[in-house]
Amino acid sequence: MPSFVQSFGSFSATLHGVIVSSILVAGMLVSLLGGILADRYGRPRMIALGSLIFGIGAAVETTSVTLAMFIIGRLIKGVGEGIFLMTVYVLVAEISPAKRRGTVTNITQIMISSGIVSGYLICSLSWRLPLALQATVALINAAACSLVPQSPRWLLMKGLTEQARHTIAQLGIAAEEQEELFRQAVAGIEHSPDLSFFDSVKETLHGFKDAFAAPVRGRTIFGCFILAMQQYSGIDGLLYYAPTIFRQAGLRSTQASFFASGISALVMLIITVPATLMCDMWGRTTSSLVGGSLTFFLMLLIGSLYAAGKVDAHHGVARWVVIVSVYLWACVFSATWALGLRMYLIESLPRKTRSSGASLAQASNWLANYTVALTTPVFLASSSFGAYYFFAFMTLFCTIMCAFFMIETKGHSLEYIEQRFTDRQSNAKSILRRRRLGGQNFALRNVQ
Repeated sequence: MPSFVQSFGSFSATLHGVIVSSILVAGMLVSLLGGILADRYGRPRMIALGSLIFGIGAAVETTSVTLAMFIIGRLIKGVGEGIFLMTVYVLVAEISPAKRRGTVTNITQIMISSGIVSGYLICSLSWRLPLALQATVALINAAACSLVPQSPRWLLMKGLTEQARHTIAQLGIAAEEQEELFRQAVAGIEHSPDLSFFDSVKETLHGFKDAFAAPVRGRTIFGCFILAMQQYSGIDGLLYYAPTIFRQAGLRSTQASFFASGISALVMLIITVPATLMCDMWGRTTSSLVGGSLTFFLMLLIGSLYAAGKVDAHHGVARWVVIVSVYLWACVFSATWALGLRMYLIESLPRKTRSSGASLAQASNWLANYTVALTTPVFLASSSFGAYYFFAFMTLFCTIMCAFFMIETKGHSLEYIEQRFTDRQSNAKSILRRRRLGGQNFALRNVQ
Protein backbone atom coordinates (compact mmCIF):
# COMPACT_ATOMS: atom_id res chain seq x y z
CA MET A 1 0.00 0.00 0.00
CA PRO A 2 1.33 3.49 -0.80
CA SER A 3 0.54 4.69 2.74
CA PHE A 4 2.54 1.80 4.21
CA VAL A 5 5.52 2.59 1.96
CA GLN A 6 5.31 6.24 3.05
CA SER A 7 5.55 5.13 6.69
CA PHE A 8 8.40 2.61 6.38
CA GLY A 9 9.98 3.13 2.97
CA SER A 10 10.46 0.74 0.07
CA PHE A 11 12.09 -2.67 0.49
CA SER A 12 13.27 -5.61 -1.59
CA ALA A 13 11.22 -8.64 -2.61
CA THR A 14 13.13 -10.72 -0.05
CA LEU A 15 12.30 -8.34 2.83
CA HIS A 16 8.71 -8.21 1.57
CA GLY A 17 8.54 -12.00 2.01
CA VAL A 18 10.13 -11.81 5.47
CA ILE A 19 7.59 -9.24 6.69
CA VAL A 20 4.58 -11.14 5.36
CA SER A 21 5.77 -14.54 6.61
CA SER A 22 6.89 -13.42 10.09
CA ILE A 23 3.46 -14.18 11.59
CA LEU A 24 3.80 -17.79 10.47
CA VAL A 25 7.06 -18.52 12.29
CA ALA A 26 5.57 -17.96 15.75
CA GLY A 27 2.29 -19.61 14.73
CA MET A 28 4.03 -22.75 13.51
CA LEU A 29 5.98 -23.23 16.75
CA VAL A 30 3.15 -22.40 19.15
CA SER A 31 0.64 -24.57 17.28
CA LEU A 32 2.61 -27.61 18.46
CA LEU A 33 1.45 -26.79 22.01
CA GLY A 34 -2.08 -25.82 21.00
CA GLY A 35 -3.42 -29.39 21.10
CA ILE A 36 -2.24 -30.24 24.62
CA LEU A 37 -3.51 -26.89 25.96
CA ALA A 38 -6.91 -27.46 24.35
CA ASP A 39 -7.06 -30.97 25.83
CA ARG A 40 -6.19 -29.71 29.32
CA TYR A 41 -8.23 -26.53 29.57
CA GLY A 42 -10.98 -26.97 26.98
CA ARG A 43 -11.44 -25.73 23.42
CA PRO A 44 -13.33 -22.43 24.08
CA ARG A 45 -10.80 -21.25 26.69
CA MET A 46 -7.89 -21.68 24.31
CA ILE A 47 -9.76 -19.95 21.50
CA ALA A 48 -10.39 -17.03 23.87
CA LEU A 49 -6.74 -16.90 25.01
CA GLY A 50 -5.44 -17.08 21.45
CA SER A 51 -7.84 -14.36 20.31
CA LEU A 52 -6.72 -12.11 23.18
CA ILE A 53 -3.04 -12.52 22.32
CA PHE A 54 -3.80 -12.01 18.63
CA GLY A 55 -5.64 -8.78 19.46
CA ILE A 56 -2.67 -7.49 21.46
CA GLY A 57 -0.37 -8.21 18.52
CA ALA A 58 -2.70 -6.42 16.11
CA ALA A 59 -2.72 -3.41 18.47
CA VAL A 60 1.09 -3.36 18.46
CA GLU A 61 1.04 -3.42 14.63
CA THR A 62 -1.50 -0.60 14.53
CA THR A 63 0.63 1.68 16.69
CA SER A 64 3.95 0.76 15.04
CA VAL A 65 6.39 3.59 14.40
CA THR A 66 9.21 1.38 13.06
CA LEU A 67 9.30 -1.67 10.81
CA ALA A 68 10.84 -3.73 13.65
CA MET A 69 7.88 -2.88 15.91
CA PHE A 70 5.50 -3.89 13.11
CA ILE A 71 7.21 -7.29 12.75
CA ILE A 72 7.11 -7.82 16.54
CA GLY A 73 3.35 -7.24 16.42
CA ARG A 74 3.07 -9.90 13.70
CA LEU A 75 5.08 -12.35 15.81
CA ILE A 76 2.71 -11.78 18.76
CA LYS A 77 -0.26 -12.34 16.46
CA GLY A 78 1.35 -15.58 15.33
CA VAL A 79 1.45 -16.82 18.92
CA GLY A 80 -2.28 -16.16 19.30
CA GLU A 81 -3.16 -17.72 15.98
CA GLY A 82 -1.07 -20.78 16.78
CA ILE A 83 -3.15 -21.31 19.92
CA PHE A 84 -6.64 -20.84 18.50
CA LEU A 85 -6.76 -21.58 14.78
CA MET A 86 -6.85 -25.37 14.61
CA THR A 87 -8.71 -25.53 17.95
CA VAL A 88 -11.64 -23.75 16.26
CA TYR A 89 -11.95 -26.54 13.67
CA VAL A 90 -11.63 -29.27 16.31
CA LEU A 91 -14.29 -27.69 18.53
CA VAL A 92 -16.82 -27.08 15.76
CA ALA A 93 -16.34 -30.60 14.38
CA GLU A 94 -16.90 -32.08 17.84
CA ILE A 95 -20.09 -30.14 18.58
CA SER A 96 -21.70 -30.57 15.13
CA PRO A 97 -24.27 -33.27 14.25
CA ALA A 98 -22.73 -35.81 11.87
CA LYS A 99 -25.17 -35.12 9.00
CA ARG A 100 -24.35 -31.39 8.94
CA ARG A 101 -20.78 -31.41 10.27
CA GLY A 102 -19.19 -30.37 6.97
CA THR A 103 -21.53 -27.41 6.51
CA VAL A 104 -21.32 -26.21 10.12
CA THR A 105 -17.55 -26.57 10.37
CA ASN A 106 -16.96 -24.80 7.08
CA ILE A 107 -18.94 -21.74 8.17
CA THR A 108 -15.46 -20.87 9.44
CA GLN A 109 -14.31 -20.67 5.82
CA ILE A 110 -17.14 -18.28 4.98
CA MET A 111 -15.95 -16.00 7.75
CA ILE A 112 -12.35 -16.26 6.50
CA SER A 113 -13.48 -15.28 3.00
CA SER A 114 -15.51 -12.39 4.46
CA GLY A 115 -12.42 -11.19 6.29
CA ILE A 116 -10.35 -11.30 3.10
CA VAL A 117 -12.93 -9.24 1.21
CA SER A 118 -13.17 -6.73 4.05
CA GLY A 119 -9.39 -6.49 4.16
CA TYR A 120 -9.06 -5.57 0.48
CA LEU A 121 -11.87 -3.01 0.68
CA ILE A 122 -10.66 -1.38 3.89
CA CYS A 123 -7.02 -1.40 2.80
CA SER A 124 -7.81 1.17 0.13
CA LEU A 125 -7.96 3.76 2.94
CA SER A 126 -5.12 3.58 5.46
CA TRP A 127 -2.82 0.72 6.43
CA ARG A 128 -3.48 1.24 10.17
CA LEU A 129 -7.28 1.02 9.86
CA PRO A 130 -7.63 -2.70 9.00
CA LEU A 131 -5.19 -3.64 11.78
CA ALA A 132 -7.12 -1.57 14.32
CA LEU A 133 -10.34 -3.30 13.25
CA GLN A 134 -8.55 -6.64 13.41
CA ALA A 135 -7.55 -5.99 17.01
CA THR A 136 -11.13 -5.02 17.87
CA VAL A 137 -12.64 -8.14 16.29
CA ALA A 138 -10.10 -10.38 18.04
CA LEU A 139 -10.89 -8.93 21.47
CA ILE A 140 -14.65 -9.22 20.85
CA ASN A 141 -14.10 -12.84 19.80
CA ALA A 142 -12.21 -13.54 23.03
CA ALA A 143 -15.13 -12.20 25.08
CA ALA A 144 -17.73 -14.05 22.98
CA CYS A 145 -16.07 -17.41 23.70
CA SER A 146 -17.77 -17.39 27.12
CA LEU A 147 -21.00 -18.17 25.23
CA VAL A 148 -19.57 -21.16 23.37
CA PRO A 149 -20.36 -24.66 24.76
CA GLN A 150 -17.60 -27.07 25.66
CA SER A 151 -17.15 -30.06 23.39
CA PRO A 152 -19.24 -32.98 24.75
CA ARG A 153 -16.44 -35.33 23.69
CA TRP A 154 -13.99 -33.26 25.75
CA LEU A 155 -16.36 -33.37 28.73
CA LEU A 156 -16.63 -37.16 28.44
CA MET A 157 -12.85 -37.41 28.17
CA LYS A 158 -12.68 -35.53 31.48
CA GLY A 159 -15.31 -37.76 33.09
CA LEU A 160 -17.94 -34.97 33.25
CA THR A 161 -20.78 -37.17 32.02
CA GLU A 162 -23.73 -35.11 33.25
CA GLN A 163 -22.39 -31.90 31.76
CA ALA A 164 -21.82 -33.78 28.51
CA ARG A 165 -25.45 -34.99 28.48
CA HIS A 166 -26.69 -31.43 29.05
CA THR A 167 -24.50 -30.05 26.26
CA ILE A 168 -25.53 -32.81 23.85
CA ALA A 169 -29.20 -32.00 24.50
CA GLN A 170 -28.52 -28.33 23.65
CA LEU A 171 -26.67 -29.21 20.44
CA GLY A 172 -29.44 -31.36 18.99
CA ILE A 173 -27.28 -34.40 18.27
CA ALA A 174 -29.34 -37.37 17.07
CA ALA A 175 -30.10 -40.22 19.53
CA GLU A 176 -28.25 -42.78 17.42
CA GLU A 177 -25.11 -40.64 17.37
CA GLN A 178 -25.44 -40.03 21.12
CA GLU A 179 -25.48 -43.76 21.81
CA GLU A 180 -22.39 -44.27 19.69
CA LEU A 181 -20.64 -41.37 21.40
CA PHE A 182 -21.31 -42.65 24.93
CA ARG A 183 -20.53 -46.24 23.97
CA GLN A 184 -17.07 -45.42 22.66
CA ALA A 185 -16.16 -42.54 24.98
CA VAL A 186 -13.41 -43.30 27.45
CA ALA A 187 -14.01 -41.58 30.77
CA GLY A 188 -11.10 -40.28 32.80
CA ILE A 189 -8.72 -37.39 32.56
CA GLU A 190 -6.52 -37.54 29.48
CA HIS A 191 -4.29 -34.64 30.54
CA SER A 192 -4.28 -33.80 34.25
CA PRO A 193 -4.86 -30.12 35.09
CA ASP A 194 -2.48 -30.47 38.04
CA LEU A 195 0.60 -30.92 35.86
CA SER A 196 3.27 -28.21 35.76
CA PHE A 197 3.97 -26.48 32.47
CA PHE A 198 7.19 -28.47 32.04
CA ASP A 199 5.31 -31.72 32.61
CA SER A 200 2.67 -30.54 30.15
CA VAL A 201 5.35 -30.02 27.52
CA LYS A 202 6.65 -33.52 28.18
CA GLU A 203 3.12 -34.85 27.87
CA THR A 204 2.77 -32.93 24.60
CA LEU A 205 5.79 -34.77 23.24
CA HIS A 206 4.22 -38.01 24.43
CA GLY A 207 1.02 -37.03 22.62
CA PHE A 208 3.02 -36.52 19.43
CA LYS A 209 4.52 -39.97 19.99
CA ASP A 210 0.99 -41.39 20.24
CA ALA A 211 0.04 -39.57 17.02
CA PHE A 212 2.86 -41.41 15.25
CA ALA A 213 2.19 -44.78 16.90
CA ALA A 214 1.44 -47.73 14.64
CA PRO A 215 -2.40 -47.70 14.65
CA VAL A 216 -2.74 -44.00 13.69
CA ARG A 217 0.65 -43.14 12.18
CA GLY A 218 -0.61 -43.22 8.61
CA ARG A 219 -3.51 -40.87 9.33
CA THR A 220 -1.26 -38.37 11.09
CA ILE A 221 1.30 -38.37 8.28
CA PHE A 222 -1.39 -38.07 5.62
CA GLY A 223 -3.07 -35.24 7.54
CA CYS A 224 0.22 -33.33 7.76
CA PHE A 225 0.77 -33.99 4.06
CA ILE A 226 -2.60 -32.70 2.80
CA LEU A 227 -2.47 -29.55 4.94
CA ALA A 228 1.02 -28.77 3.65
CA MET A 229 -0.13 -29.40 0.08
CA GLN A 230 -3.08 -27.09 0.65
CA GLN A 231 -0.53 -24.28 0.91
CA TYR A 232 1.78 -25.56 -1.83
CA SER A 233 -1.19 -25.42 -4.21
CA GLY A 234 -0.59 -21.65 -4.16
CA ILE A 235 -3.59 -20.29 -2.27
CA ASP A 236 -1.71 -17.96 0.05
CA GLY A 237 0.74 -17.04 -2.69
CA LEU A 238 -2.34 -15.76 -4.53
CA LEU A 239 -3.91 -14.06 -1.51
CA TYR A 240 -0.72 -12.42 -0.21
CA TYR A 241 0.61 -11.25 -3.57
CA ALA A 242 -2.50 -10.91 -5.75
CA PRO A 243 -1.74 -7.25 -6.59
CA THR A 244 1.72 -8.28 -7.85
CA ILE A 245 0.24 -11.16 -9.88
CA PHE A 246 -2.34 -8.89 -11.54
CA ARG A 247 0.28 -6.23 -12.28
CA GLN A 248 2.42 -8.87 -14.01
CA ALA A 249 -0.59 -9.81 -16.14
CA GLY A 250 -1.05 -6.25 -17.34
CA LEU A 251 -3.01 -4.24 -14.75
CA ARG A 252 -0.25 -1.67 -14.45
CA SER A 253 -1.58 0.75 -11.82
CA THR A 254 -1.51 -0.09 -8.12
CA GLN A 255 -5.15 0.93 -7.78
CA ALA A 256 -6.28 -1.35 -10.63
CA SER A 257 -4.34 -4.38 -9.36
CA PHE A 258 -5.58 -3.84 -5.83
CA PHE A 259 -9.15 -3.49 -7.06
CA ALA A 260 -8.80 -6.71 -9.08
CA SER A 261 -7.48 -8.45 -5.97
CA GLY A 262 -10.48 -7.29 -3.98
CA ILE A 263 -12.83 -8.55 -6.69
CA SER A 264 -11.11 -11.97 -6.61
CA ALA A 265 -11.64 -12.10 -2.85
CA LEU A 266 -15.31 -11.16 -3.32
CA VAL A 267 -15.72 -13.92 -5.91
CA MET A 268 -14.17 -16.40 -3.44
CA LEU A 269 -16.71 -15.35 -0.81
CA ILE A 270 -19.64 -15.67 -3.22
CA ILE A 271 -18.52 -19.19 -4.20
CA THR A 272 -17.77 -20.26 -0.62
CA VAL A 273 -21.33 -19.71 0.64
CA PRO A 274 -23.17 -22.22 -1.63
CA ALA A 275 -20.16 -24.58 -1.57
CA THR A 276 -20.35 -24.68 2.23
CA LEU A 277 -24.07 -25.44 2.15
CA MET A 278 -23.49 -28.24 -0.37
CA CYS A 279 -20.27 -29.74 1.01
CA ASP A 280 -22.13 -32.52 2.84
CA MET A 281 -23.79 -33.54 -0.43
CA TRP A 282 -20.76 -34.45 -2.51
CA GLY A 283 -18.25 -35.57 0.09
CA ARG A 284 -14.59 -35.05 0.90
CA THR A 285 -13.06 -37.46 -1.64
CA THR A 286 -14.97 -36.07 -4.63
CA SER A 287 -14.17 -32.53 -3.52
CA SER A 288 -10.45 -33.32 -3.27
CA LEU A 289 -10.18 -35.07 -6.63
CA VAL A 290 -12.32 -32.67 -8.67
CA GLY A 291 -10.81 -29.60 -7.04
CA GLY A 292 -7.24 -30.86 -7.40
CA SER A 293 -7.67 -31.74 -11.08
CA LEU A 294 -9.20 -28.37 -12.02
CA THR A 295 -6.75 -26.22 -10.04
CA PHE A 296 -3.83 -28.19 -11.52
CA PHE A 297 -5.07 -27.48 -15.05
CA LEU A 298 -5.59 -23.76 -14.40
CA MET A 299 -2.16 -23.28 -12.79
CA LEU A 300 -0.54 -25.25 -15.62
CA LEU A 301 -2.34 -23.05 -18.17
CA ILE A 302 -1.13 -19.82 -16.53
CA GLY A 303 2.45 -21.07 -16.25
CA SER A 304 2.49 -22.34 -19.83
CA LEU A 305 1.27 -19.00 -21.23
CA TYR A 306 4.08 -17.19 -19.41
CA ALA A 307 6.67 -19.84 -20.37
CA ALA A 308 5.69 -19.55 -24.05
CA GLY A 309 6.06 -15.77 -23.91
CA LYS A 310 2.43 -15.21 -24.87
CA VAL A 311 1.56 -12.80 -22.04
CA ASP A 312 2.13 -9.19 -23.03
CA ALA A 313 1.39 -6.61 -20.34
CA HIS A 314 0.03 -4.11 -22.88
CA HIS A 315 -2.01 -6.04 -25.43
CA GLY A 316 -3.19 -9.48 -26.51
CA VAL A 317 -5.68 -12.07 -25.34
CA ALA A 318 -3.25 -14.11 -23.21
CA ARG A 319 -3.09 -11.59 -20.36
CA TRP A 320 -6.87 -11.72 -20.02
CA VAL A 321 -6.75 -15.53 -20.09
CA VAL A 322 -4.31 -15.33 -17.16
CA ILE A 323 -6.54 -12.92 -15.20
CA VAL A 324 -9.68 -15.01 -15.82
CA SER A 325 -7.79 -18.20 -14.91
CA VAL A 326 -6.71 -16.65 -11.60
CA TYR A 327 -10.37 -15.92 -10.83
CA LEU A 328 -11.45 -19.43 -11.85
CA TRP A 329 -8.64 -20.98 -9.80
CA ALA A 330 -9.75 -19.03 -6.72
CA CYS A 331 -13.36 -20.16 -7.26
CA VAL A 332 -12.49 -23.84 -7.62
CA PHE A 333 -10.14 -23.81 -4.63
CA SER A 334 -12.70 -22.02 -2.43
CA ALA A 335 -15.38 -24.58 -3.31
CA THR A 336 -13.19 -27.67 -2.84
CA TRP A 337 -9.78 -27.78 -1.18
CA ALA A 338 -10.44 -24.83 1.13
CA LEU A 339 -13.37 -26.77 2.63
CA GLY A 340 -12.64 -30.45 2.21
CA LEU A 341 -9.02 -31.06 3.18
CA ARG A 342 -9.07 -29.55 6.67
CA MET A 343 -12.45 -31.13 7.32
CA TYR A 344 -11.15 -34.55 6.31
CA LEU A 345 -8.14 -34.12 8.60
CA ILE A 346 -10.30 -33.53 11.68
CA GLU A 347 -12.70 -36.35 10.80
CA SER A 348 -9.98 -38.91 10.13
CA LEU A 349 -8.07 -38.45 13.39
CA PRO A 350 -9.07 -40.62 16.38
CA ARG A 351 -10.32 -39.00 19.59
CA LYS A 352 -7.14 -39.73 21.54
CA THR A 353 -4.83 -37.98 19.07
CA ARG A 354 -7.25 -35.53 17.47
CA SER A 355 -5.79 -32.45 19.16
CA SER A 356 -2.13 -33.48 18.92
CA GLY A 357 -2.51 -34.71 15.34
CA ALA A 358 -4.35 -31.53 14.35
CA SER A 359 -1.58 -29.45 15.96
CA LEU A 360 1.08 -31.30 13.98
CA ALA A 361 -0.91 -30.87 10.77
CA GLN A 362 -1.40 -27.16 11.45
CA ALA A 363 2.35 -26.82 12.04
CA SER A 364 3.03 -28.47 8.68
CA ASN A 365 0.50 -26.12 7.08
CA TRP A 366 2.23 -23.10 8.56
CA LEU A 367 5.68 -24.35 7.58
CA ALA A 368 4.49 -24.69 4.00
CA ASN A 369 2.72 -21.33 4.27
CA TYR A 370 5.95 -19.76 5.54
CA THR A 371 7.98 -21.02 2.59
CA VAL A 372 5.28 -19.86 0.14
CA ALA A 373 5.01 -16.41 1.74
CA LEU A 374 8.79 -16.03 1.93
CA THR A 375 9.67 -17.20 -1.57
CA THR A 376 6.71 -16.21 -3.80
CA PRO A 377 7.74 -12.55 -4.30
CA VAL A 378 11.30 -13.65 -5.12
CA PHE A 379 9.95 -16.40 -7.38
CA LEU A 380 7.69 -13.97 -9.25
CA ALA A 381 10.50 -11.44 -9.61
CA SER A 382 12.98 -13.99 -11.04
CA SER A 383 10.69 -16.13 -13.21
CA SER A 384 7.39 -15.35 -14.91
CA PHE A 385 6.26 -18.99 -14.89
CA GLY A 386 8.27 -20.98 -12.30
CA ALA A 387 5.94 -20.36 -9.34
CA TYR A 388 2.87 -21.42 -11.34
CA TYR A 389 4.50 -24.67 -12.47
CA PHE A 390 5.58 -25.42 -8.91
CA PHE A 391 2.06 -24.88 -7.57
CA ALA A 392 0.53 -26.90 -10.43
CA PHE A 393 2.64 -30.03 -9.99
CA MET A 394 2.43 -29.99 -6.19
CA THR A 395 -1.35 -29.92 -6.61
CA LEU A 396 -1.21 -32.85 -9.03
CA PHE A 397 0.94 -34.87 -6.61
CA CYS A 398 -1.51 -34.29 -3.74
CA THR A 399 -4.50 -35.17 -5.93
CA ILE A 400 -2.91 -38.51 -6.85
CA MET A 401 -2.21 -39.27 -3.18
CA CYS A 402 -5.82 -38.42 -2.27
CA ALA A 403 -7.07 -40.83 -4.95
CA PHE A 404 -5.08 -43.64 -3.34
CA PHE A 405 -5.46 -42.99 0.38
CA MET A 406 -8.64 -41.01 1.19
CA ILE A 407 -11.81 -42.73 2.33
CA GLU A 408 -15.20 -41.01 2.39
CA THR A 409 -16.14 -39.60 5.82
CA LYS A 410 -19.16 -37.39 5.11
CA GLY A 411 -22.34 -38.01 7.07
CA HIS A 412 -20.80 -40.36 9.65
CA SER A 413 -20.19 -39.79 13.35
CA LEU A 414 -16.58 -39.32 14.45
CA GLU A 415 -16.84 -42.57 16.40
CA TYR A 416 -18.07 -44.51 13.35
CA ILE A 417 -15.23 -43.08 11.24
CA GLU A 418 -12.70 -44.14 13.87
CA GLN A 419 -14.15 -47.66 13.88
CA ARG A 420 -14.05 -47.76 10.08
CA PHE A 421 -10.35 -46.92 10.04
CA THR A 422 -9.74 -49.60 12.69
CA ASP A 423 -11.61 -52.20 10.63
CA ARG A 424 -9.72 -51.17 7.51
CA GLN A 425 -6.39 -51.66 9.26
CA SER A 426 -7.51 -55.04 10.62
CA ASN A 427 -8.55 -56.16 7.12
CA ALA A 428 -5.23 -55.01 5.68
CA LYS A 429 -3.35 -56.98 8.34
CA SER A 430 -5.47 -60.07 7.64
CA ILE A 431 -4.76 -59.85 3.91
CA LEU A 432 -1.04 -59.43 4.59
CA ARG A 433 -1.08 -62.37 6.98
CA ARG A 434 -2.82 -64.59 4.39
CA ARG A 435 -0.30 -63.58 1.73
CA ARG A 436 2.57 -64.46 4.04
CA LEU A 437 1.01 -67.84 4.85
CA GLY A 438 0.38 -68.46 1.17
CA GLY A 439 4.00 -67.66 0.38
CA GLN A 440 5.24 -69.97 3.11
CA ASN A 441 3.00 -72.81 1.83
CA PHE A 442 4.23 -72.25 -1.72
CA ALA A 443 7.87 -72.40 -0.56
CA LEU A 444 7.15 -75.55 1.44
CA ARG A 445 5.57 -77.27 -1.59
CA ASN A 446 8.61 -76.40 -3.71
CA VAL A 447 10.94 -77.90 -1.08
CA GLN A 448 8.82 -81.06 -1.00
